[in-house]
Amino acid sequence: MGAGGRMSSPNGKEKDGPKPLERALHEKPPFTVGDIKKVIPPHCFKRSVIRSFSYVVYDLTIASIFYYLANNYIPLLPNSLAYVAWPVYWIFQGCVLTGVWVIAHECGHHAFSDYQWLDDTVGLILHSALLVPYFSWKYSHRRHHSNTGSIEHDEVFVPKLKSSVRSTAKYLNNPPGRILTLLVTLTMGWPLYLMFNVSGRYYDRFACHFDPNSPIYSNRERAQIFISDAGILTVFYILFRLASTKGLVWVLTMYGGPLLVVNGFLVLITFLQHTHPSLPHYDSTEWDWLRGALATVDRDYGILNKVFHNITDTHVTHHLFSTMPHYHAMEATKAIKPILGDYYQFDGTSIFKAMYRETKECIYVDKDEDVKDGVYWYRNKI
Repeated sequence: MGAGGRMSSPNGKEKDGPKPLERALHEKPPFTVGDIKKVIPPHCFKRSVIRSFSYVVYDLTIASIFYYLANNYIPLLPNSLAYVAWPVYWIFQGCVLTGVWVIAHECGHHAFSDYQWLDDTVGLILHSALLVPYFSWKYSHRRHHSNTGSIEHDEVFVPKLKSSVRSTAKYLNNPPGRILTLLVTLTMGWPLYLMFNVSGRYYDRFACHFDPNSPIYSNRERAQIFISDAGILTVFYILFRLASTKGLVWVLTMYGGPLLVVNGFLVLITFLQHTHPSLPHYDSTEWDWLRGALATVDRDYGILNKVFHNITDTHVTHHLFSTMPHYHAMEATKAIKPILGDYYQFDGTSIFKAMYRETKECIYVDKDEDVKDGVYWYRNKI
């Protein structure tokens, strides 16, 4: 069963699921994490350095080919064709580099290898190259996994309560306003989150991923925030040197365009994994880790599922077992569907339709009337 439309069963045949916006189960499930783990083949939890590096090499090879073609051939095209070729390059290169971003994310979960130092080294290099503060995001993302579905302690795309919705929101609750909201979210959402904690958990003082003294981090984590910042500054220096020798336009077209696509995809992927009209959220009186982990939804990005190393369509499994390498996640997902039953959430709605629908339907969360439990559901009536 799933949160939306139809879902392929393990034998490949389609079967009917609930109505697209039918609420997910929110009661305590009749199984434990241990029960779920038992049905997954043991090899799915094994990490291979060679296999993990093969994906790094593959992605960087494809990215290098796209770079070579764009750098050497697009400038030779007539302007009318170049104006089309550059966005095509940005999209293709951005998709491949999103896969690189996913591998670095996997390093942050210690799912790349059995060696923490290797995971952190690879993750730091890959994420810094994409202007992501590796350790800073690793620690805030870890807290997201520890508090998924909690309206008080989750770290990202934390839904607003009705009382927190600004009065100006009603002016954006229309088709042009929703499109504007999506454009701003996909282009500026990631840097705004890193710099100002926009859409993140509430803290009683300024929270920033680049600040070692940010309330996001514990005292033992602060030294590594400096390392993340050093990685970002190093990449900025390299970009400055490239702009000095090749020109700012060259840097923007070869690097800036694809990076904008990467940032847009990672925001979109995360948004759609945790924002859905069927998903419950919980306050401290009701929340527990397992129900929070199950309050996520797998999506279908078509061929991009493979390009993004299946972070899109195996996210439920990822939240249950975040140290599992991505190349075993599909097998594990098929194994856990029978035991999860209706607790497993999948929505096969097209991504373009889903992103608009979720922007429309998921403005804030609130309890049902005359209900005293701590379960909150999305609403859109302002």
